[in-house]
Amino acid sequence: MLLPVYEAPIEAEAVIVSVRKAGVFDARLPNGKITCAHLAKHLKASAPEFAEGTRVVLELTPFDFDAARISRRARAAG
Repeated sequence: MLLPVYEAPIEAEAVIVSVRKAGVFDARLPNGKITCAHLAKHLKASAPEFAEGTRVVLELTPFDFDAARISRRARAAG
């Protein structure tokens, strides 16, 4: 019996560039690529706090960089 292969998510910081609809955003990765990002369940209540320019941490699968989950706000630099 073959067991499913689990790949740990890749974490990357990104900046929200636009709001698509409730809980769904376009985010720019450090390499310039724009990806579709949705809020994790525990962040749904704070959706209005996420606006353009907000720095966030994304979780991406190693197989698909076109979609991501917003896991938390990025820590302030400095």
